[in-house]
Amino acid sequence: MKKLAILTAIVSASVFSVSAQAYQAEVGGSYSYTDRDQGNDTHNFAVDGTYYFKPVQTRNSPLNEAAFLDRASNVNADLRYGDNKGTKDTNFNAGIEYFVPGTDFYVSGHAGRDETKINKIDYKNRVATYGAEVGYLPTPGLLLALGVTGYEQKLDQGNYRKKTDGADPTVRAKYVTQVGNYDMNFEAAGAFGDLDEYSVRSDLYLDKTLSVGVDYYNNDLTKADEWGVSAKKFFNQNVSLEGRAGFGDNDNTYSVRAAYRF
Repeated sequence: MKKLAILTAIVSASVFSVSAQAYQAEVGGSYSYTDRDQGNDTHNFAVDGTYYFKPVQTRNSPLNEAAFLDRASNVNADLRYGDNKGTKDTNFNAGIEYFVPGTDFYVSGHAGRDETKINKIDYKNRVATYGAEVGYLPTPGLLLALGVTGYEQKLDQGNYRKKTDGADPTVRAKYVTQVGNYDMNFEAAGAFGDLDEYSVRSDLYLDKTLSVGVDYYNNDLTKADEWGVSAKKFFNQNVSLEGRAGFGDNDNTYSVRAAYRF
């Protein structure tokens, strides 16, 4: 009887250990505030979710990079909404990432829609976006990808109508590695042509649960030019909290996000 009790305890501990080290989905909620130099400050709320085709093993990697390092294929989506003094903005995105089993190849795709409405001046701006990538992982922790991204914009303001579109090649890289005694994440991406945008990011993991980061983003089409600082903390295997402050030429953005894995 004693042996049976010991065996049961060992099995239970093993099952708990495995479940604590793996997850198959993540849901999050966020809030952002944009402080504009000329007024018209905005508030936005968002929800997001990711489902992985198989449980993600965290192993001994930084918790924030577990899915990438485990090459975890997934589907994901997010919805953002804001209503600021009659200006309504709704943005929806959905995507898929697929790491081809038994190979070092990767493919991804995404599509989205953003709609801004201002009823008092009869204004509606709708932008549909899409993109696809093919990538390769030449070594653990390194992804190199090429793709295409595009958009179609329809603007209606009173009797004025305008439609524009474009598609551009993209390049992206992500590398998670150890630098000295610390894990670090490096990212860079660019789109060339009508969009003419690029971004860079770096995260330093002070331990497996806590990171600080810096990033920069520029887009000639939207005239965006912003750099930011961020931090993220996992309180346990399941619960995380992160925040970011972004500083642009004409506005500053502050955001916070809480998420749960299961």
